[in-house]
Amino acid sequence: MAEISDSPPESRPVEENTQTQITDSISELDSKTMRKTKPGVKRLIMTLTVLVSFILLSPLLLKSIEIYRAPLPFDEIDSFSSKIESNRLLFPCGFRAIFVGFNFRVSNYEVGEVIRSKMSELSLGGSRCGCSNDYSVSAVLDLADAEVNAVDFGGKLRENDEEADEMVKRLVNVYGEEKVYSVVVVNGEEEVKAVVGKYRHAWILGKVSEEDAVVRVAEIFSKVFVNGGSKDGLIHNEFMPVGADGRIVLSFSLLNTDPQDWVYDWDFSEIDEALLQPVIQALQPIADVTVESQVLYHTPKASFSYWDDEHGSHIFTAQDLPFFVNSNEWHLDTSVAAGGRSKVLQLVVYIPSAKECPLQLELPNGDLSKTNGFISPMWGGVVVWNPQSCIKDVESKDLVRHKISPQDLQKLFEVLMGQIRQLLGLKSDDLYVGESGTSTLLGSERGFTEWELDFLSRKHFCFNLLSCATTLKSLSKLVQSLPRMIIMDEIGKQVTFSLEAAKSAQINASVGMYDASAVSSRQSRTLAEDAFFHPSIMSISYYSFEHCFAIYSPFFLPVIMHILLAALREWKRYKQENRKYLAWKAKAKAAS
Repeated sequence: MAEISDSPPESRPVEENTQTQITDSISELDSKTMRKTKPGVKRLIMTLTVLVSFILLSPLLLKSIEIYRAPLPFDEIDSFSSKIESNRLLFPCGFRAIFVGFNFRVSNYEVGEVIRSKMSELSLGGSRCGCSNDYSVSAVLDLADAEVNAVDFGGKLRENDEEADEMVKRLVNVYGEEKVYSVVVVNGEEEVKAVVGKYRHAWILGKVSEEDAVVRVAEIFSKVFVNGGSKDGLIHNEFMPVGADGRIVLSFSLLNTDPQDWVYDWDFSEIDEALLQPVIQALQPIADVTVESQVLYHTPKASFSYWDDEHGSHIFTAQDLPFFVNSNEWHLDTSVAAGGRSKVLQLVVYIPSAKECPLQLELPNGDLSKTNGFISPMWGGVVVWNPQSCIKDVESKDLVRHKISPQDLQKLFEVLMGQIRQLLGLKSDDLYVGESGTSTLLGSERGFTEWELDFLSRKHFCFNLLSCATTLKSLSKLVQSLPRMIIMDEIGKQVTFSLEAAKSAQINASVGMYDASAVSSRQSRTLAEDAFFHPSIMSISYYSFEHCFAIYSPFFLPVIMHILLAALREWKRYKQENRKYLAWKAKAKAAS
């Protein structure tokens, strides 16, 4: 009988050896190509967190260096500028001619048309500023008032020009339209006399034919009322002495050349209260005028003079005028406004020393100047005043102060007032010499007649709007060319208000409101200048983006580059380790 054995079969040790061999073969894998454990993501998450943080915070960085820019109406500025540059800035002007003692064989309308055509001929080519070339002219040939007799009325007008001015004003006011320029022509047998009043009318007296009367009326309308009595009727830029802020500072200076000879003073308060205040009020729509005065000593002139036996005085000529003002010794710019944008007009009364007294200005034609003064456009004027006695008091050792008499002050102010008128672009004398004859120009106690103020309002309205358009256009180009320029809300408001004021000025001009249009145009120019010269525009913060990159890149670029490189390196490492793990799993699965 066979024996039964309890030992395991022979196949079991073979299976154990097989599993052992598989485990040993897996354990002997190369660590460079496979790994048993899954790669961790902790380092990758930390690196990406830092990178994402920088990316998310970059808008905050850009916000922190952002330049504030208030929105500007660029389209409105371009439209306004092109409109001002291409269109004419004209006022509707009305004219009326009243004929007394004439026997016209045509109607009122036909006479008015003849006058209008003559005015168009005299203003051939026209102007882009001033009155509209489509003149509205009416004629009155037969007065309804039977009391107006040519002989009696003409005789009254010849007696006194001031009284005649009021009489003509009452006559033209019968027709009710205050802003209409009128000329009254009274036919007679005496010499022709033409006078332009201080309101908006003129009158012609004497023996004049109907044709000559029409021509003379047309010339007064066109050359005097429309063009202000100037040759071309244009105020060039050098004759616009109004500051960018709409202000004019009249600085009066009394210069004592050598105090050892004599010292003169003046009572300027009397001039200011009695004579200058009416002038300031008259010019109020055009400019904000302020007055100041000073007395200076040791102020010699920079030019030379010579003694002339024929005139019995020391002479300086027109060639010496550019060198007369001694800027080194004349410390005139002491005004607070001199450092701002206000326009300072220097009005100087020069008292020569005893060795040059009397001192007279010789004109180019050889005659002596009646005013003994001259002007320098955009700077001011100088009047040489010689004391009544040019003999120095050598016996007196004490300094004696003299005061200019009120009569001499009145004469000096008349000359200075004429210089102010010239600086503003008006005539300084009281005569207009035209092609058809000479006309007398009445003066006003305010220094400017109503028709002269109308002329100044029209010209300053035109100049202010042109200047406003140019300034706003330059500001628009500047802002658009510099994307990182600071534009404060105040600048945006100033630009908007400037455009609104310019629009208001144009509306007022279209209906013939002279004062309102002048004030609005001045405001538009002032606001445009304030916006262009705003302090924030001149800040250093409007640097370009390239400059910004150059400033911040040394701080942030090295850090960002290291973070980017670290993130890339960590991502690359994670992918590589993950491939090892997947390779091990694949091999382990295949082996099992």
